[in-house]
Amino acid sequence: MIVEDKQKRYTLSDKTLFKRIFKYMKPHWWRYLVSIILMGVSVGLEILSPFLTHLALKELGKESISLSNHILFFILGIGSAILANLVSFFQNLFMHKTGQYIVYEIRREVFSHIQKFSHHQLNEIPVGTLVTRCTADINVLFTLYTSVLINILRYIATLIGVYVAMLILNPRLALIVLAIFPSVVALTVFFRIKLRKIHRDVRTEVSNMNAFLSENISGMKVTQIFNQEDKKYKEFEAANNRLKKASIKEIFTFGVFRPLIYVIYFVTVIVILYTGTNEAITLGFIGAITYDELYAFYQYISRFFNPIQNLADQYNNLQSAFAAAEKIYTILDIKPEILDSEDAIDIELEGTIEFRNVWFAYIEDEWILKNVSFTIHPKDVVAFVGATGAGKSTILGLITRNYDIQKGQILIDGIDIKKIKLSSLRSQIGQMLQDVFLFSGTIADNIRLNEETITDEDIKRACDEVNASHFIDKEELGIYAPVGERGNNLSLGQRQLISFARVLVHKPKFIILDEATSNIDTETELLIQDSLEKVIKNNTMIMVAHRLSTIQHATKIFVFDHGQIIEEGNHQELLKQRGRYYQLYMLQFERAKKYEDSSI
Repeated sequence: MIVEDKQKRYTLSDKTLFKRIFKYMKPHWWRYLVSIILMGVSVGLEILSPFLTHLALKELGKESISLSNHILFFILGIGSAILANLVSFFQNLFMHKTGQYIVYEIRREVFSHIQKFSHHQLNEIPVGTLVTRCTADINVLFTLYTSVLINILRYIATLIGVYVAMLILNPRLALIVLAIFPSVVALTVFFRIKLRKIHRDVRTEVSNMNAFLSENISGMKVTQIFNQEDKKYKEFEAANNRLKKASIKEIFTFGVFRPLIYVIYFVTVIVILYTGTNEAITLGFIGAITYDELYAFYQYISRFFNPIQNLADQYNNLQSAFAAAEKIYTILDIKPEILDSEDAIDIELEGTIEFRNVWFAYIEDEWILKNVSFTIHPKDVVAFVGATGAGKSTILGLITRNYDIQKGQILIDGIDIKKIKLSSLRSQIGQMLQDVFLFSGTIADNIRLNEETITDEDIKRACDEVNASHFIDKEELGIYAPVGERGNNLSLGQRQLISFARVLVHKPKFIILDEATSNIDTETELLIQDSLEKVIKNNTMIMVAHRLSTIQHATKIFVFDHGQIIEEGNHQELLKQRGRYYQLYMLQFERAKKYEDSSI
């Protein structure tokens, strides 16, 4: 997909990523401070445990055995290990709660940012990609905030603490460990570059898979109708195969990395045991290691390399989190095209709309509207007609500022539309679209749209006004009858009537109908026409329609052709001109007459 190709080229340095990731941690600094303190206590107890075991064995080796000291050191050693795990448990519990606070805020930020995108931007990005950014990618960051960063500190602190303990026990053997350590660092640096790119590819393929599934499951009916299951399965198989290959590559790369670390650990243990045993046997050697010290040193070697192996795991998680963060920032770094200007104001609209020499193009230099000028007065009923692609629906999108024009000016009540706050503008405009979208929930939920000031009585009144009560009252739960996903348990006509009720209950100053009756049956169309006659006196109404029979009552009709207004007037005036409108009307009239004759 095009968007994912762009994301592959969008990369950030680790330093930049960490700065942006750290931003979300700042408000919770005290939680991380408490966690670091608990982690320090846990690490200290873990390092102390082998040393206490060493002291217990040392007491056991004395000629005059102090049984009480021997038992005491063993109990303290075991107790410190148990207490270390207990402290670690509470620290992990604390961090998981902190991580949930952080990812909660990130989800809010990402979703809020997506809501600011223009229609053009939302059309460019697959829905599945946006869902992945808000869910799977943020879940990867959860691991980063809860365990990865803290565990990296834990393991580094453990490495330092254990090495200091080894230096105290036996400096010569400690220097052998230090000599081997650079090979671990070199190996980590090498795999760092490999893993980062691989993780980025995996996140991209996961996003592509989600985008494919979102689109094709939604369009499954079309696939089945046209018997394209095999073709779509092959497309799915290709996407699935790319994800499989990327995941296997990730597993293989990390699968090589960790065993290599273990090999280095194994070699180190052999060298230490060989050297230490020779020293212990050489009784006359000055500074020779004793068996109790050798045992403690062996335990420390395990505690030294376990963090290194665990660091490899955390490093894997860190690279995965950085790759996910990059994907999230591809969304957050997209600047919304439509924003309030600094001097934007709230305004109570009266209803005058003026287009002055407006030029607009979705793609540069491919003009949809060319030097369009017209005025709509309060309480006017205005209709736009013309061939498909003439620019009618674009006009409606510009009035609601779903897009910004390239040239000219749009004024509402004499104020440039760009100087009116989007929330103020859109809250006073109600739209009925050709493709009605209903959310899962109830009829009341879809009409109210979370506006708590709208009461059940308001909803019932609006349903009566748009003639929707005739089917809602038949439902056992009335306005609280359930609505399936996208309203799939309702007919097209029923969904359109609910959409109309949704518009009226919010009491807009402008009502926009964009082909609102093109897909519905004649009975529902008559119900909507009857409803329009009731509300037409109190609102400015703007319509786009192909059925000219639905706009004959309009006070002004604008006829568009190739992005320009070629005729304007009311229904009778345009018929008398015998121009483009007359041709469209006669064409539809003849078709309707032929249909009636064939029905007889």
